[in-house]
Amino acid sequence: MKRLLASIHDVSPRFEREVDQLLDRLAPYVGERLAMLVVPDHWGSAPWTPAFTARLRRWADAGVEMFVHGWFHRDDAAHSGVAAIKARRMTAGEGEFLGLDHREALDRMRRGKALLEAATGRAAAGFIAPAWLYSDDARAALGEAGFALAEDHARVWAPGGKVVARGPVITWASRSDARALSSLAAASVLRHALQPLPTVRIAVHPGDVTRPALLRSIDRTFAAFTRGGRRPAAYADLLILPRASINA
Repeated sequence: MKRLLASIHDVSPRFEREVDQLLDRLAPYVGERLAMLVVPDHWGSAPWTPAFTARLRRWADAGVEMFVHGWFHRDDAAHSGVAAIKARRMTAGEGEFLGLDHREALDRMRRGKALLEAATGRAAAGFIAPAWLYSDDARAALGEAGFALAEDHARVWAPGGKVVARGPVITWASRSDARALSSLAAASVLRHALQPLPTVRIAVHPGDVTRPALLRSIDRTFAAFTRGGRRPAAYADLLILPRASINA
């Protein structure tokens, strides 16, 4: 069976309206068979309210997978070398875990996991760093924090080393015209190029709703993968796949 993994990033009280719009947008393709990447305190100014916490539990009760998505989603580190290039080109100050040492990464992971699990009454599905960017120390901390799954741009893995899916995430960028155009072009190519893969990942963000062209591309991309019989799946399903079915 070919699988489709859908996710909504940056789920936070700051973006409730946008998250609701994205849920409505994806419902015809995946229903509630998707993942939410939840930020405990977006940019240090959007902690969870009781009403938002109750919504997280309702979504989890409906079958939505809940991932911890950093803590602040803001990168305050000073970078050099390759990390500085990633911080500058791959995100706008939001690669929170790109510069963290082991102690701080582990602390934020553990606190995020405890908060999410208390809110939903369920184990967190895993951890996905903001902008999919990790320091080496942050990668090492994943297993200690007790997460079953993690992902970056190119793969999904079980902390400890086992890769359970490979292939680029299809996603969109909204923060500038140039980046939006580039992401539209990439999505157009990838929705054809990735068809042979057993597992395809599509990620949407609150900012996508601000650009009609991105929303149209999101519709076309989901339609391209679901019209051929690819089934919406859960990330947790990857943990029970036979080795032969993992993306080459």
